[in-house]
Amino acid sequence: MRLGTGRWLWALTCFVAAVTLGAGASTWAQEKPRLGGELVFVVPAEPPSFDAHREETFGMLHPAAPHYNTLLRVDPFDRTGTKFIGDLAESWTVSSDRRTYTFKLRRGVKFHDGSLLTSADVKASYDHIIFPPPTVVSSRQAAYHLVEAVEAPSPDTVVFRLKWHEASFIANLSSPWNWIYKAEILAKDPRWYEKNVMGTGPFKFVEYQRGSHWVGKKNPDYWDTGKPYLDGYRAIFIRDSAAQVAAIRGERAMIQFRGFTPSERDQLVGALGNKVTVQESPWNCSIGVTPNQQKRPFDDKRVRRALTLALDRWNGSKALSRIALVKDVAGIQVPGTPWATPPEELTKLAGYGSDIAAARAEARRLLKEAGAEGLSFTLLNGAVPMPYEPVGVWLIDQWRQIGVSVKQTVLESAGWLQAQKNSDFEVSVTATCNSIVEPDMDLHWFLTTSPWNIGRHKDTVLDELYLKQSRATEPEERKKYLRAFEKRLYDEEVDYILAFQWHRIIPHLAKVRGWTITPSHYLNQQLDTVWLSE
Repeated sequence: MRLGTGRWLWALTCFVAAVTLGAGASTWAQEKPRLGGELVFVVPAEPPSFDAHREETFGMLHPAAPHYNTLLRVDPFDRTGTKFIGDLAESWTVSSDRRTYTFKLRRGVKFHDGSLLTSADVKASYDHIIFPPPTVVSSRQAAYHLVEAVEAPSPDTVVFRLKWHEASFIANLSSPWNWIYKAEILAKDPRWYEKNVMGTGPFKFVEYQRGSHWVGKKNPDYWDTGKPYLDGYRAIFIRDSAAQVAAIRGERAMIQFRGFTPSERDQLVGALGNKVTVQESPWNCSIGVTPNQQKRPFDDKRVRRALTLALDRWNGSKALSRIALVKDVAGIQVPGTPWATPPEELTKLAGYGSDIAAARAEARRLLKEAGAEGLSFTLLNGAVPMPYEPVGVWLIDQWRQIGVSVKQTVLESAGWLQAQKNSDFEVSVTATCNSIVEPDMDLHWFLTTSPWNIGRHKDTVLDELYLKQSRATEPEERKKYLRAFEKRLYDEEVDYILAFQWHRIIPHLAKVRGWTITPSHYLNQQLDTVWLSE
């Protein structure tokens, strides 16, 4: 196909923007930041409460994270989201048995009310997460089931004592949700932070007007000398995606941190040219389907294997990545990160080979052997346009090519999730997302005991492999168990059928500097490194 001059230049602009992403981010890290200015960004959802220990939505995290610090954090310039550095922790040591972690805190850190932070505040915050009072909801309590005690032996020392070693502990402590609160406030009212804001972060809270905006101003007493670079920030709440694009195209906003579709990216690049920069990354979200093993014939792994063999993932990726928020064909971890499956290993899994004709022939044979020729079922999907709608259509077409007839039932998010929890479906589209790229945190969904084991599989071998990889002390040993876990999950038992990795696309005004995309829209939101070039 030949393109006219204008369309060819537009396509070239998109291509150049995409291939220079890494260079742009690393260059910003080396430039001397300019001081001043207000960052204006779009948030597509609003906070249910202000307490990060209970919430799970970016609608709360994006506007409020700049008011807080965590004990550890993901390096804001690490594109993989897997490098961990100190935030309030200046340094730390680990005992020889890897069951005692001792952290030294930075001195002189002040809360926004002027009081000094001590280890008592860190202990109280983690007790609030790990051992919450009866009236408090903690969304991440389960992540710390191995913690025996949190201690504060001196004002600048915090100690975590574990029941056993777990490979993901440092990653868990780097969670962007683990904001450090003031112990005195939690002692008086453990739910105070649900409706109030007060931390040690780079920006102080100014105001929040529901349906309109959230404003933060520079903290002049911030412990990290010279930061933040901005005078302040303003988050504006816009739910409609077209209005979000219009806000950036009209330069009323500078960035939206969750992500845009490929067509929305192209609209902004076409309208703004070199005034916009595009950063892209594999996203730590995946989309696939879960067969309900309590319902026939999905209790037969031959049928489940046939369904995964029917999917032409490689060509599907090329087509869908032009219109939807999916791109990479992946395994159990985000491509390009330390625990990701090497491509040569990935192609050995059922449904990941290059010969789709042979795979579909085998799928039809398995269905016949299982007595499921002419199989028909209903696919449950969520009423969310991106990427659920196009992926659902694609799945139905793929299964049609092995003689399987599929109807689709689409429910609003609340009904869709409830139907999954109740196992009220035959096969359901399923999406899993996480903040930090870490096997323990990404794979717990698939355990027999997980509340999100919506397919109701009972696979104790899978559970044992999970524990082995989690407690492995050497990287190569852990990789061995991860590959075995992956093969059992996707190939041998097919308890879950992965379709694609999500793909994160952030087009933003080029004057926004010092922010690096990661595989998660929950990471890198403190805004202490962000500055405006004009």
